[in-house]
Amino acid sequence: MSDVDPSPTPPPPHVYRHRLPTRIWHWVNAVTLLVLLMSGLTIFNAHPRLYWGEYGANFDRAWLVIGSTADEGYLRIGDWRVETTGVLGRWTDAEGIRKTWAFPGWATIPTSYSLADGRRWHLFFAWVMAMGLTLYMLWTAIGGHLKKDLHVRRTEWSPRHIWHDIKDHARLRFPKGEAAGQYGILQKLSYIGVIFILLPLMIATGLTMSPGINAGAPWLLDLFGGRQSARSIHFIAAWALVAFFLVHILMVLLAGPVNEVRSMVTGWFRLPPEKDA
Repeated sequence: MSDVDPSPTPPPPHVYRHRLPTRIWHWVNAVTLLVLLMSGLTIFNAHPRLYWGEYGANFDRAWLVIGSTADEGYLRIGDWRVETTGVLGRWTDAEGIRKTWAFPGWATIPTSYSLADGRRWHLFFAWVMAMGLTLYMLWTAIGGHLKKDLHVRRTEWSPRHIWHDIKDHARLRFPKGEAAGQYGILQKLSYIGVIFILLPLMIATGLTMSPGINAGAPWLLDLFGGRQSARSIHFIAAWALVAFFLVHILMVLLAGPVNEVRSMVTGWFRLPPEKDA
């Protein structure tokens, strides 16, 4: 018999990383949020100004305005103003016709201005998002996804640990081996923020803007400081989701898009090999 211990068993080349409910919700939510954003921009085009408080109209002081003059488009936030001709406020469509909507037609649903159609698209997919999020949150809690994948352990709350993860992402140093099959602290915090904060906030502020809901739940107006404040928070949360989406796509491209997308389609994730010492 040999006195030499056998070599340690290498980690499996693939792990089952994403279960079916996660994959279904991921792709349905991707389409849903895209439609909600584009139809929401159509609704915003009807009055491209944001206020704080209960009331707001054309002659009131708005904290954000996307508008146009006779020859330029502009974005104004508070006292800061920048020209946005060709992008926001004043732009030219595919037929060479100048338009003065806040957001261009290629970014909205429908592409031509129709507030009624924009609202139909938005309200339908808002219910899709709300029901999907409710079911996913229940599965996350009951099915063990929260405890297994998203639970932040005590050691991960260490500022040193978080700073280390930030530096690794900034240097594009992604986990290898078995560590790649688990969520890092930044992933956990971002997913928790989206699932349990941003998406519920979008739903709650959306309901606050509904006069029908206000009649049955007037406390929502008090909670968010008025209908116009709810509209502003809704707008900010929407662009926070856009920022999350852009960072998410960038990380997927840098980490290996084929492996990442395949894992979200099939569930199976190929573990990147450890570097030789």
